[in-house]
Amino acid sequence: MRTRFAPSPTGFLHVGGLRTALFAYLIARQTKGRFLLRIEDTDQGRSVEGAVEHMLRTLHWAGLDPDEGVMMRKGIIAQEGTKGPYIQSERLELYRKYAEQLLNDGHAYPCFCTPERLTQMREGQMARKQAPMYDRHCAHLPKKEVEEQLARGDAHVIRLLVPHERVFTYTDEIRGEVAFQGHTIDDQVLLKSDGFPTYHLAHVVDDHLMEIDLVIRGEEWLSSTPKHLLLFERLGWTPPKYAHVPLLLNADRTKLSKRQQDTAAEEYMTKGYLPEALINFLALLGWNPGTEQELFSLKELTEAFSLERVQKAGAIFDLAKLDWLQGQWIRRLPLAEFADRLQELTAERFPEAAHDAHFKDKAALIHERVTFLKEGPDMLTFFYVDPKVDLDLLANGKQRVTRELLPKIFKVLVETLEKISEDEWTVDSLKEKLLARAKVEELTQGQLLWPLRAALTGLPYSPGAFEVAVALGKETTLLRLEVARTSLQK
Repeated sequence: MRTRFAPSPTGFLHVGGLRTALFAYLIARQTKGRFLLRIEDTDQGRSVEGAVEHMLRTLHWAGLDPDEGVMMRKGIIAQEGTKGPYIQSERLELYRKYAEQLLNDGHAYPCFCTPERLTQMREGQMARKQAPMYDRHCAHLPKKEVEEQLARGDAHVIRLLVPHERVFTYTDEIRGEVAFQGHTIDDQVLLKSDGFPTYHLAHVVDDHLMEIDLVIRGEEWLSSTPKHLLLFERLGWTPPKYAHVPLLLNADRTKLSKRQQDTAAEEYMTKGYLPEALINFLALLGWNPGTEQELFSLKELTEAFSLERVQKAGAIFDLAKLDWLQGQWIRRLPLAEFADRLQELTAERFPEAAHDAHFKDKAALIHERVTFLKEGPDMLTFFYVDPKVDLDLLANGKQRVTRELLPKIFKVLVETLEKISEDEWTVDSLKEKLLARAKVEELTQGQLLWPLRAALTGLPYSPGAFEVAVALGKETTLLRLEVARTSLQK
């Protein structure tokens, strides 16, 4: 199937837009079709410079590169494919051509109403508690009067003439059969007075000419679909299938908004989320795989996804679930890849980390402990900077480590570790000898290991004491223990 993602360049890509792009991408991949990217920039007043580049970078980061349409090539926006142009502002003549065809066939009409009259009309309707919609004033103008106004060049728009007596019924790929009464459907503006089309006309023309088989979009467009189906009918074209995905919601079930949540996909990139985590999270917003599986790679999503399992109700944007998935995907990273990514970040703080031949071993100590890569440098600080001795940290009530007991603990630690040779300096050997000595000295495991770890790292949370001691080596380990032991005597 040919599917498309057609954003407007009005700012950063919304996370809801990224989810729509993901669903369209998955369907194209499943059916060995093509995923097309079109830019809908007919609302020139809202277009933001640089927005297209941001969107393309975000899609690339997420692994959703288009097969056709607008794409980035060596940092430059390009258009590839045989159905272009793929930027709507470059297709204005096409829209004008089909608007005139609708006019000539009696399926549309020119409207000369001023903004002032339209405002007054809507205010009156609202005062009468009626749904605001065009009152068809210009649909009933005498033909001669219309011709005179057109000849004078009076400003006007072109509106679709909706048959009010009809009932519009169609089958949505997610919601099933949907019906709308014709008298509730507005005579939509198709072509504005500046010659630019509205979304309604432009996307219908483009989806036909670009041979789109399936349109996936947000449920806010559900009520407009009868207008679009009518346009396909009036132009003599077969419409694509439509699938309207549920809204993304805040925890209080209101529509996802910047007041309560970050809504731009780029903000999650900046915060350090992995693309695998965000894509996994967005896929599960509104889609139920029907199994207990929660972790899905893009390849696994391509195999498992189906529109039949997309729910109709809104989906809660649960940051706690996103953070959980982020942690899972961090741990899924191969150690070599995790270490490479982390080494670059760590070297920004500690330049010597860039040439650390043992960095992979150090990264392995925290692979299971971090949720975001940016947490890593802090957790590895003790490898590059000698920790400050903190008596409040060395003592720990939960582990029953009192200040009075610390001198004995450090004496036991130093005496035991000094006797272990460099060749025996392994996690298993340290564990065996330290725990045996703790038993002899009537110390608990926590009483011995908490001060050891705290003295070596200076951190309240860190990898295990044995692993840290092995990674630091015997010389550094004993040196830091002596520094801590000496500080107790001051």
